[in-house]
Amino acid sequence: MMIILIAIYAYQCFAVFAYQDEIAKKRILSYQNWLMFLIHFMAFAGMYLKTGENKILISYLAQMVLLVVILLVYPKVYPKISRVVVNNMCMLLTIGFIMITRLSFEKAVKQCVIVAGAFVISLLVPIAIRKLKRLSELRLLYGVIGVVALGAVVVMGQVSGGAKLGFTIAGIGIQPSEFVKILFVFFVAASFRKSTSFKNVVMTTIVAALHVLILVVSKDLGAALIIFMVYLVMLYVATRQPLYVVAGLSAGALASVVAYYLFNHVRVRVLVWQDPFAVYDRGGYQVAQSLFAIGTGGWFGTGLFQGKANAIPVADEDFIFSAIAEEMGLIFALCLILICVSCYIMFLNIAMQLRNRFYKMLALGLGTSYIFQAFLNIGGVIKFIPSTGVTLPLVSYGGSSVLSTIIMFAIIQGLYILKEDEEEEIERKRRQKEAQEAAQ
Repeated sequence: MMIILIAIYAYQCFAVFAYQDEIAKKRILSYQNWLMFLIHFMAFAGMYLKTGENKILISYLAQMVLLVVILLVYPKVYPKISRVVVNNMCMLLTIGFIMITRLSFEKAVKQCVIVAGAFVISLLVPIAIRKLKRLSELRLLYGVIGVVALGAVVVMGQVSGGAKLGFTIAGIGIQPSEFVKILFVFFVAASFRKSTSFKNVVMTTIVAALHVLILVVSKDLGAALIIFMVYLVMLYVATRQPLYVVAGLSAGALASVVAYYLFNHVRVRVLVWQDPFAVYDRGGYQVAQSLFAIGTGGWFGTGLFQGKANAIPVADEDFIFSAIAEEMGLIFALCLILICVSCYIMFLNIAMQLRNRFYKMLALGLGTSYIFQAFLNIGGVIKFIPSTGVTLPLVSYGGSSVLSTIIMFAIIQGLYILKEDEEEEIERKRRQKEAQEAAQ
């Protein structure tokens, strides 16, 4: 039933774009909410029947209340928001809640608290995007904060999984690269809004390369790849010069070869990607267990608490997609991918409809950052590409990742509101012109 429901939900994510009638759209979007709550209920009912633990019911109630509040408050505070984006954000959070609860009740509680805090913060973001008119003039500030934050991690960051990712303050882990990705998009959008001359492109490229270099030194390869790809996409869209993209890809390929020979952890990940079973006890264990889990689950999954998801290392973070595929099935996992793609299409749709160059580039950059991170995570766990250690946005457990992604979605909502404002202004001028012509 859960597979059927999420398949219907995924279909509606794309079908809603075909509807022109606003009433029909609202009906589809409301139907999506019911599908989401049914999936959430069925998953927790199954887990409770399997375990008999009352804490499962407590977790369910807390999560349901949080999701209801998000779905009710957002449209109340911002009537012009995109319901498609809100629905997909809540659906991805729901899938994450289900899987994290199955893996670790304590982490599920923490995730719920993190999402609640992030939601409160995100309520301030759209109004800030709408009211702060000088965001496009703060290019230097974005670049400096990004470089300083990443540099601080290199100097003072704690090593986790062989990489320097962030700090722990008052027991709370903070990963600056998650927020720097957003600042970097603001920096590039502001830079290319100012000029796309060769000189400005070179200066922007130097700052972008500095971001990537610092991340490589701290061994945060996933964030480095995301920033690199986001910059290439934004560079091409801003300049329409294929030569820049070719030069960027060539430089990236050369840097990858150099990194392979300079850094042992890069060589290990490449060897694991080539054949994780050959190096099972020398770094291949994670990917091998991931492949075992996906193969075991098949199309329909083993069922929650009926697989061996806990045997997958860091299953609640980097390899949560494998756990979902094992216990909820490959069909469910493929529908999850379609929901992520639907989010990206909506981001691009907003970018194309915005008239302001800065906001247009901002929507494009944030959308690319989101979908490429999802690609890196899923591609790594299925051995399509070498694993990079990034989380699956909104689904994986993690404070900085969840907070930054919810803020990213809130920025997109702010841009959507600006788009609606632009359309209303155009319509107002059109009616005013028609009234003047009629009067004459």
